[in-house]
Amino acid sequence: MYGAGDVRVEDRPEPQIQAPTDALIRLSASCICGSDLWPYRGADPINEPSPMGHEYAGIVEEVGSAVSTIKPGQFVVGSFVASDNTCEICRAGYQTSCVHGESPGPAQAQSMRVPLADGTLVASADVPDDRLIPHFLAASDVLGTGWFAAVAAEAGPGKTVAVVGDGAVGLLGILAAKQLGAERIIAMSRHLPRQQIAREFGATDIVEERGEGGVDRIKDLTDGLGAHSVVEAVGTQESMMQAVRSTRPGGHVGYVGVSHDVTLPGAEMFFSHVHLHGGPAPVRRFLPDLMDRITRGEIQPGRVFDQQLPLEDAADGYRAMDQRRAIKTLLTI
Repeated sequence: MYGAGDVRVEDRPEPQIQAPTDALIRLSASCICGSDLWPYRGADPINEPSPMGHEYAGIVEEVGSAVSTIKPGQFVVGSFVASDNTCEICRAGYQTSCVHGESPGPAQAQSMRVPLADGTLVASADVPDDRLIPHFLAASDVLGTGWFAAVAAEAGPGKTVAVVGDGAVGLLGILAAKQLGAERIIAMSRHLPRQQIAREFGATDIVEERGEGGVDRIKDLTDGLGAHSVVEAVGTQESMMQAVRSTRPGGHVGYVGVSHDVTLPGAEMFFSHVHLHGGPAPVRRFLPDLMDRITRGEIQPGRVFDQQLPLEDAADGYRAMDQRRAIKTLLTI
């Protein structure tokens, strides 16, 4: 990415092992993330040409001398933050805050370097069929992020869950809430194709209103109380306040939208009795379980990929997602 709206596909040097804990992966597919749209739209500065991509799944080609659990030839999925998975923070389940954390990638490419391979990568039992690749690719970020949002919001049996945001993360927050046993799931969406996927993933109600109108509608659906659990999957001031105000006293907001210019009113938060928990999702915590569910056919998170393009047409994928003509673009290698 050279700047706002300026994405180019270029030849770059092949990645190399740089540390004994590295692995090199030949990607089976890549994709564009909703968070990539922040710099594409100019909300995050681009000061120099920046290689893009942080979601990945593929075949291990080479490992460093200190890598012991990951082997060449394995199919692996990893998180968008490389972690040792052994430090005190990782052991507490917050691998995206690993004290030795690094950024892998870039992943919008044919191959990539993954640091801290033993702690970051999870191998499948076998190399999966091609039809499963989109589902495993989703697990490396958007599925794990939606899952973390639902867990942070304490979605579960007997709970009403509202989801603010109908992008890939929001839709997979719905899937996660369903898998976690939520009784009622309210999707906040104005877009028919996204509403259809939301219902497939487990939404029981659709709310098209936004802002205070959306809050009022959630209250109408919950006897004036608000939802027990709310997933915030956008990252704007409006979406955060819509989430907080849609939550009943004592309820929980799981926020995973990358926050941009979000401020919280202290007095309102104090008297709301609403719990807030979120941030960069510790995808590595959930990967083994999510990959098992995908292998068993219990979930199909790759349904959020509604556009498929060759890697050389990545710029078209950015435009489609920016214009909301696509939920999420898969890039074939």
